[in-house]
Amino acid sequence: MPISLADLVSKLPSDETWGPPTTTDALVDGVPYAPYSKGDKLGRMADWTAEGKDREGRGGRQQYNRNWKDQQVYGAGTSSLFAVQVAEDESSFSVVDNTRASTKTRGFGRGGATFMRGRGRGGRDARGGRGTFQRVGGRGGQQQNYYDQRGGRGGRGRRFGGWKDYDKPQRNRDSSVNIKPDWTMLEEIDFNRLAKLNLETSTGEDIESYGFLYYYDRLYDRPPVKNTERKLNVVDRAAYNVTTSQDPIIHELAEKDEATIFATDNILSMLMCAPRSIYSWDIVITRSGNKIFLDKRDGSSLDMVSVNENAADAPLEASEGNKDTLNFPGALALEATFINHNFVNQTVIESDTAKYEMPHENPFYNPSEETEALASKAYKYRRFDLSLEKDEDPLHLIVRTELDAVVKNNISGEDQLLVIKALNEFDHKAQGSGGALDWRSKLTSQRGAVVATEMKNNSCKLARWTVQSILARADVMKVGFVSRANPKSNDRHVILGVMGYDPRKFAEQMNLNLNNGWGIVRTIIDMVRGMKDGKYVLVKDPNKSLLRLYEVPAGTFEDEEEGTLGAVEEGGEDGE
Repeated sequence: MPISLADLVSKLPSDETWGPPTTTDALVDGVPYAPYSKGDKLGRMADWTAEGKDREGRGGRQQYNRNWKDQQVYGAGTSSLFAVQVAEDESSFSVVDNTRASTKTRGFGRGGATFMRGRGRGGRDARGGRGTFQRVGGRGGQQQNYYDQRGGRGGRGRRFGGWKDYDKPQRNRDSSVNIKPDWTMLEEIDFNRLAKLNLETSTGEDIESYGFLYYYDRLYDRPPVKNTERKLNVVDRAAYNVTTSQDPIIHELAEKDEATIFATDNILSMLMCAPRSIYSWDIVITRSGNKIFLDKRDGSSLDMVSVNENAADAPLEASEGNKDTLNFPGALALEATFINHNFVNQTVIESDTAKYEMPHENPFYNPSEETEALASKAYKYRRFDLSLEKDEDPLHLIVRTELDAVVKNNISGEDQLLVIKALNEFDHKAQGSGGALDWRSKLTSQRGAVVATEMKNNSCKLARWTVQSILARADVMKVGFVSRANPKSNDRHVILGVMGYDPRKFAEQMNLNLNNGWGIVRTIIDMVRGMKDGKYVLVKDPNKSLLRLYEVPAGTFEDEEEGTLGAVEEGGEDGE
């Protein structure tokens, strides 16, 4: 039946309010209600990481959530409304498994490692391991995931681009030279500026040539016979490493006004490859009138061959926790330097009748005073034009380049000039190896992978060798692969193989731009030309990617440079 208007009015509430009744109860049909506004961000519907001790380890989800600590989670501000009082802590609950675990787990890698374990220190996180995906065909225990996580012995993992190493402490290396209080800093150059420089120049011209070269032994190009090793022997020969200002030939060329800038290929290559360098180094620059000499100190780091300088996890110093004295950066550099010296002498055929003679004899060798025979070495003094269109006078640079051997071309029969270098393997399982493959098993079958890894771990060293070969206009750069006979001993080595490369094509593979290197040289020279006569030192910062130019007193390093003009005996390995 229809309801009258009087009945509706009579049922209205007696107070003056209108709408649903107000209440202080926060329950809606017995369920707690958490109010929110339109501006609140909706996050996870349920966060299961709020409690639980098993999820708070290094590899757990809780650490991952630190990257999301600023994200608002729905209901976070009123989570106390949903708190449930329980009699006991649920995190203490555990399940007892009475099944017997098998001791022989099936998996890939050395020692039957399971699918999820790495090669680092044991533990549920596989800390320092190789990642979570097995790499088939790699070394035992190697594992790899999308981020190419390279682990090492002792649980030090290196994860390129991974989030777990964001808090890795910065290494503090020492400078190659002691910066004294009376030195005045003039310029500070960032590597980003250097990488943008460019200067096109010619291939250079030969001025004079000295010394002689033995012919290269092609037997070393062949892979060693199976189950046999080719030992690296000590061959004592007289070799010289004379700095620029103490070279008598450079003094003669300077007096003849043949050029404005003078340097050696060892010094110039370091300057041209400066943006690739990690370790500290220094170059002494002397300006006398309109002449500029680029020198090195006696015992400078430029004379040493670095090892894995550019590796993601480079060899550690003793102060950084490395207890393996054989694998300190300094010990590895000294080992690599002696390997290179002996390797060059061993791979040539010494013959007085069959050798490549230069027009002039070795300028540093004195037969009446030396007891050792002279090493196979040729010095070519070459001139390059660094002039610009705006220059009123031409700007030339003379560099002393070095060649190690000569070989007959198989097709034409012409003599080809060689530069011979050697890469060394100390221990592919040790910290600082940079994820290198085992050369003994992979050099023949995966040669490209081995070379690519060395290009990454030794980018600066290989770039310097390539620049030196191009400066000398060498036809071929021979690179030997030398490994320790025993990883725990650094005094016995074996030669595993030798590869030959065209230096110019090798530079393209390494993305090495020589025009950028010449631009760096011209920039530094212009800075010094704008200053007064005196002595300057260019220092690579040990911990930052920048160069600093200092003005130093005239007598600096004079005591250290006395007696530099002497023979450096090539040797140093005992018991080969």
